Amino acid sequence: MKLISHFADFLRDTVNLNQTRIDNLEASVESIKTFIKDSNWEPRVWKHVEQGSWAHKTIIRPVEGKEFDADLLVIVEPVEGWTAAQYITSLGEIFKESGVYKDKVELWDYCVTITYAGDRKIDVAPCVRGRKVDGQLEVCNQTSDTFERTEPVAYTNWFNAQNGFSGSNSFRKVTRLIKYLRDIREDFECPSVLLTTLIGERIAWSDKGSDAFKDVPTTLKTIIGRLDDWMQARETKPKVANPELTSEDLASSLSQEGYASLRDTIHEARGKIDAAYAQSGRYDSITAWREVFGDKFAKSVTVLSKVLMAEEQEFDEDENLLLAGIVKSDAAHDDRIVDLVGRVGRWLWKPSFDRPNHMTKPIWPSADIVSDQVRVHAIWRATRNAPVGREIEDFEELAPTGGLWFDVTVNEGMPLPEGFYVRYRITNTGAVAIALRKGRGGFETPQEGTKRWEELEYRGVHLTEAFIVRRADGRLVGQSAPFHVVIR
Repeated sequence: MKLISHFADFLRDTVNLNQTRIDNLEASVESIKTFIKDSNWEPRVWKHVEQGSWAHKTIIRPVEGKEFDADLLVIVEPVEGWTAAQYITSLGEIFKESGVYKDKVELWDYCVTITYAGDRKIDVAPCVRGRKVDGQLEVCNQTSDTFERTEPVAYTNWFNAQNGFSGSNSFRKVTRLIKYLRDIREDFECPSVLLTTLIGERIAWSDKGSDAFKDVPTTLKTIIGRLDDWMQARETKPKVANPELTSEDLASSLSQEGYASLRDTIHEARGKIDAAYAQSGRYDSITAWREVFGDKFAKSVTVLSKVLMAEEQEFDEDENLLLAGIVKSDAAHDDRIVDLVGRVGRWLWKPSFDRPNHMTKPIWPSADIVSDQVRVHAIWRATRNAPVGREIEDFEELAPTGGLWFDVTVNEGMPLPEGFYVRYRITNTGAVAIALRKGRGGFETPQEGTKRWEELEYRGVHLTEAFIVRRADGRLVGQSAPFHVVIR
């Protein structure tokens, strides 16, 4: 069974890089660009280019607290007389001389890596333009002191074209899923660029509009099936050419033993994916998909298992058709959004809906690391001072009576420590709130310790986020994911 809604939840809650990390990454990259521009580094910078998973929008959330990485190419004009190694070492030196970066920098073969401990790494790679041939790009290998051809923009364009052959961006989503599968398994080792290419070559222009790519689970089944067929027909490690630079063998770093292990892993994964897809019972299908992706797939299965077993049909509708005429660009969504979220599930609520235009941006400067280990909790009470209440879940549907006490914890349930304070961003959406000019979207102060009271009034899906600020320097050090309040 396809379980489309569970795949959407799984991607959003577990696989996709969350918005806080994306914001932190983009802020760090802008700071690095500015630093290089204002430094005395001799090469003249032509432009900066995103590369790899970041450019392809397939970067995933790190597994088990590991760091995620992003690649930034610094394309420069050649310096007369410089060797390849000089571009790397000289760039490393300017970072090492900086009070901001000196403890974060490390030099590798092709790049200078800036590490933000426990969170992210940014690989800054010099790329020389037009050294021998006008417009030709070359990366610098410090170890061998050689220049090597590269085509990062062309490769990204190729990947985007492959994604365009699938429906609803399903190919890009499946690429993230397969990367996640690689990261949670000990026997699945494959460099990202090789894995991306192997996946990308399994779809072609003739697949556009095909039912084999109409949704995420179907695309996953198709891609893994085709990849397994291709690898089973090749017992000896083949050459995998860069589709935009055919002289480059992307499989060159993979040994025959490593290829054989990867071949076996893909074959095993194919069997499990086919079995899960073929399951007719919803609960049995969830169990089978968890054999592929682990217990974080369909995390609500423990709570909902009896309901799921009683259901006989998978909900399978196109989300864009469901939302047509309901979602508004000014967040004044039609009242029917509440009914749809209640009937179909929270997967229908897209991440972009969490950033309406009337929402105020954070007003504090960000620390080097802005943690996402911040969680909003909600307790419903009939009145503000009622003696009893009950805990509310994210996206739980509520009547427009009483109100919610919001509170915050950090690092898996710990109270906010001394030296920090919290501010809540309360943002309303829906036709009623927007018409009454009650969309708010600003920052609110707790009324009792770290707790904030909000009454339930307007039909719609509303957002509460917690922002943690360090008192010593007024910097933002933590931000929660939105907590969704659904008022019927």
